[in-house]
Amino acid sequence: MTGSVADSGSIPAAVQQEAWQLKTDLSEHNHRYYVLDDPSIPDVEYDRLMRRLVELEQQYPALCAEDSPTQRVGAPPLDAFTSVVHEIPMLSLDNAFSDDEMINFERRIVERLNYREKLEYVAEPKLDGVAVSLLYLQGVLVRGATRGDGRNGEDITQNVRTIASIPLRLRSNRIPDLLEVRGEIYLPKAGFEKLNQQARAEGKKTFVNPRNAAAGSLRQLDSRITATRPLQMAAYSLGRAESWPTGIVEPSTHFDMLQQLKDWGFLVSDKVARVEGVEGCLEYYRQLSGLRDELDYDIDGIVYKVNDLSLQQRLGFVARAPRWAIARKFPAQEVMTKLLDVEFQVGRTGAITPVARLEPVFVGGVTISNATLHNQDEIERLGLKIGDTVVVRRAGDVIPQVANVVTERRPEDTRDIVFPCTCPVCQSPLEKGEGEAVLRCSGGLICAAQRKEAIKHFVSRKAMDVDGVGDKLIEQLVDQQLLNSVDDLYRLELDQLAGMERMAEKSAQNVLDALQASKTTTLPRFLYALGIREVGEATARALAEHFGSLENIRQASQEQLQEVADVGPVVAHFVEEFFQQPHNLAVIDSLQAAGIHWPDIEPADDHLLPLIGQTWVLTGTLESMSRTEGKEKLQQLGAKVAGSVSAKTYSVVAGPGAGSKLAKAESLKLPVLDEAEFLQLLKQYGLHQDG
Repeated sequence: MTGSVADSGSIPAAVQQEAWQLKTDLSEHNHRYYVLDDPSIPDVEYDRLMRRLVELEQQYPALCAEDSPTQRVGAPPLDAFTSVVHEIPMLSLDNAFSDDEMINFERRIVERLNYREKLEYVAEPKLDGVAVSLLYLQGVLVRGATRGDGRNGEDITQNVRTIASIPLRLRSNRIPDLLEVRGEIYLPKAGFEKLNQQARAEGKKTFVNPRNAAAGSLRQLDSRITATRPLQMAAYSLGRAESWPTGIVEPSTHFDMLQQLKDWGFLVSDKVARVEGVEGCLEYYRQLSGLRDELDYDIDGIVYKVNDLSLQQRLGFVARAPRWAIARKFPAQEVMTKLLDVEFQVGRTGAITPVARLEPVFVGGVTISNATLHNQDEIERLGLKIGDTVVVRRAGDVIPQVANVVTERRPEDTRDIVFPCTCPVCQSPLEKGEGEAVLRCSGGLICAAQRKEAIKHFVSRKAMDVDGVGDKLIEQLVDQQLLNSVDDLYRLELDQLAGMERMAEKSAQNVLDALQASKTTTLPRFLYALGIREVGEATARALAEHFGSLENIRQASQEQLQEVADVGPVVAHFVEEFFQQPHNLAVIDSLQAAGIHWPDIEPADDHLLPLIGQTWVLTGTLESMSRTEGKEKLQQLGAKVAGSVSAKTYSVVAGPGAGSKLAKAESLKLPVLDEAEFLQLLKQYGLHQDG
């Protein structure tokens, strides 16, 4: 019973009891039907129970709570989705495409852990759907969100409520107060076919593949439409779990976690298995590959995760992916088609990319008419000519590429592919940097193509996130010389926008409102939006967190820039070069004058950072905490934590299993602390082992 029922004294006790029993019975029948695939009553009886509950809730509205089975039918349409911040980022996975890459994956784990025993993994099908996060408070579903960019998703609560395999209330009272469950929402093959049959009968456009259908269903602002789609969700992990009940033992392995999720009422893949060592992973891959076509849902590979959660914690993460998990992708799907022509596109950084124009062909659920050819070296390696029959490969969401040429089908009238000497857009000379395979336009901002791509990048979702400024609008504005640089965006006027093709005054005003809203941003987003070569989201965030302000980054030397984690000589060169260009500084000043602002990341007072200016290295295995935790504690004290030992290293913390790093530290006669000494240091500065 929910609080809204208990709080209402106007509802007869007998009615409250009947409603509670109906909710309990219907939830149980939902679970048996959609999760266990083992219905216990005929549909007509289920419909009778549901009608009775609807009657009671209509008569006594206080009975209708958010965990009622009646709430799966959808709610009135939303105006827009709101943003959700994932407190624990939803990271992507690294991919393996061969047995050798799987063997290397295990080798890296064993070396990092200095592990002597046989590793155990959990293997599970990689569903081809949409990753989501579900938040439960006191066992009741309160929020559903998309993965988005991993840190920021969209609130799709009304839509996930309509999915019958997602419990609105968990099937236990002995659960953490706060629980975040992660999983994949997908459309089974049978449901996909049924959906397209209905679309064809109604003369509507059909969906290309189940993944697109699932994604489109979750993007409906009207959840009543989502409710008509036969979506499923399979849970695959926990994000957050806080305040476990007394007497409940938290799972110590990933497999036990999945069993716990099943007990709470979630659908978990019945193909999940524990396997030993990389040999077990390879055998599971062979078995599931043979079953792939028989499954009632699409999968594009297998996910392997180290089973022991404590080992997962010790392994930690790289910038965008966990070290303890990997996705083994199935072989790319390949088809033959004809190369009709090659066009040359100019990218944001001036890179000239040859693009194959193909005779349209259907592969992997998508019609392909273009494919990347990468660069001139790749074309020469393939021996490609216009008119050739080629094999096109597509794996998952990877951009299609030409894999090879079928030379025995080469006609006599093929033509060589000739690279241009000047930019196809602005006719500026093309140049190739030393050691680079890519030709670049030397025109810079005088090149309309580079301007267009730079502006598209600037307004993109992961950058300044300016809603309503699409590619077509940008191309029109640049062609009409209303946009010559990104700062011109903030000088656009209503009548200029309203005069563009397919734009009315209301749409134009929406664009101006979105531009105004984008003026409040963050330093990492702004840095990423500037489009500095080799500075992606992770590097932009690392720069912002290290230097704290844009001014500090502008003034930093290459040596200072290389003190930032993951910033090497190449990136440092591009960053320094960018901030030495007068026209770049003028654009930044113009953007700030237009009102773009962000909070600087305030560095802590130096007197609270006793290790400021010192570089430390952690090596070996710490028994009282993971290396990641040790790194965080050193960073709290102001130290920089490096991955290798050098003459600049101040001190090394060496746990059991320390190898070459310890040897190098000793050869350089650097201070070396064992774990007990390290813990004493943390205690000295108020960072206790448990703190």
